[in-house]
Amino acid sequence: MQVSCVSGLRPWNPFTSPGLGQALIPVSDGTVFSGTLKIDVLLGEVHSLKQKRALIRPVLADLNRRPGVGAAEVALQDLHRRAMLGVAVVAGTHRRVVELLDDCEGAVSWRPELEVLSVRRRVRSDGS
Repeated sequence: MQVSCVSGLRPWNPFTSPGLGQALIPVSDGTVFSGTLKIDVLLGEVHSLKQKRALIRPVLADLNRRPGVGAAEVALQDLHRRAMLGVAVVAGTHRRVVELLDDCEGAVSWRPELEVLSVRRRVRSDGS
């Protein structure tokens, strides 16, 4: 990863510089990182597909509101007490992808009406 100086080569200026001295921030080299989660969940007292949709829809809406995240029910649509949620994230750094995946996994896990049975995680980069 390359490191670039925020203020460039100019001397520190209290009116334009971000802080004391010259702060270093990582600059992306153009690599794209993506991550996926497959979350297998067991639903509580659900007796129909309509009730299942009523539980799953808000979870997916919550996940999809997050920047850089897409979520959907990807399998087990015909079973009313089980669901397989798929989550995909894209970011410029590996660390950010891991943070987003952790956040999404936590958002599903804390819900009392869902019991997480398994989670599969993958993180990839395009390697350019």
